Amino acid sequence: MTDLPRKAVVRSARLASVPLGLAGRTALGLGKRIGGKPAELVAAELQARTAQQLFQVLGELKGGAMKFGQALSIFEAAFPEEMAGPYRAMLTKLQDSAPPMPTSSVHGVLRDELGARWRNQFESFDDAPVASASIGQVHRAVWKDGRAAAVKIQYPGAGAALMSDIKQLSRVAKVATAWVPGIEIGPILTELRDRMAEELDYRLEAQSQAVFAEAFEGDPEFAVPVVLAGTEHVIVSEWLEGKPLSRIIADGTPAERNAASQLYLGFLMAGPAYTGMLHADPHPGNFRMTPDGRLGVIDFGAVNRLPGGMPVEIGHLLTAGLDGGADAVLQGLRNIGFVRENIDLDANRLLDYLEPFLAPFRSDEFTFSRDWLRGVFAHINDPRQPNYTVGYKLNLPAEYLLIHRVWGGGIGVLSQLEGTVRGRELVDELLPGADLPPVSA
Repeated sequence: MTDLPRKAVVRSARLASVPLGLAGRTALGLGKRIGGKPAELVAAELQARTAQQLFQVLGELKGGAMKFGQALSIFEAAFPEEMAGPYRAMLTKLQDSAPPMPTSSVHGVLRDELGARWRNQFESFDDAPVASASIGQVHRAVWKDGRAAAVKIQYPGAGAALMSDIKQLSRVAKVATAWVPGIEIGPILTELRDRMAEELDYRLEAQSQAVFAEAFEGDPEFAVPVVLAGTEHVIVSEWLEGKPLSRIIADGTPAERNAASQLYLGFLMAGPAYTGMLHADPHPGNFRMTPDGRLGVIDFGAVNRLPGGMPVEIGHLLTAGLDGGADAVLQGLRNIGFVRENIDLDANRLLDYLEPFLAPFRSDEFTFSRDWLRGVFAHINDPRQPNYTVGYKLNLPAEYLLIHRVWGGGIGVLSQLEGTVRGRELVDELLPGADLPPVSA
């Protein structure tokens, strides 16, 4: 196994192989159909092979390529069922795994970051990684004071690889758009690029994690591991035991799904309320259910700083929409830039368009599901729908881009979990502005 591939020409060639490979398989499939092979069987083979190649290319490249794949995997629940099968396994696998870097590279990073006698910082250190992510991998260890620890080590060359990937991923974006109609890949790539500098400096991540750990210390619902040491390329944290959400998605019981869903949605709201920051990497690999029934949260490399908590306008507009205040919703969206002043838009059509996003909070309990999310995508992306053109009249202000991505990704994860949540209860308790009277139109 080699180090993280970082020569631009090599990484570009591997990324280019995804759309080129799809084109070749499509031609092969056409030949099989002409030869009499059933179209459904050919399509299934194409999807399975494309999923396999996508996982191998993005997983081997790690860096921005793998991070892009993780962002897409959150939306797997929106795939049409006939496509979801082959991609579900591969993209879910991408959330939690990648080839490890050599032991010599691991020791080299630790020596550079913690000093020549880095082993003195630990009672023991396991050279085999227990998890891999987009720009680093995690090892188990025992800290010098006897505490079980997780040691996250950044891949050498990750910075250069990330920047190269972002430039090349437009090739993959064309393929990805075909899987999930309605997902705008461009903004995802732009937002990922803008966050790269912060995610590459583990000292910033350590600072964010420390804020969350202090805010949720002793909390009965959420667990955040304490940071033991942090440098630019290494973070040592207390070990957090638990069952990853990806496993609950795969084979969890109804009770596990319900508990995980309620806590997951609660954390999305509690984070800004308690810390002034939104955890901005919502994929399932960053969450786990601890043995004592709490939601454990890891990986704070991406956060959205919200000093006053979630913008009060969000809770205000949600309440207005639930109350049927179409004019109030339209005016409120104009006030914060989601609808430009020169855009002519019917308030009732707008509210009808937004209804699927209000539904989870309209009753005391709501059950997320893959079928529901597919229905949402059809509602906003089907040209035959009467309110289809409404989406083209909406604007996403830059200050709401990351909030929008996190909540969109969170809904995707909840739809994978397929649990029942008491969402309105959480809104009333944690979302600023939800108790305000409707804005005047």
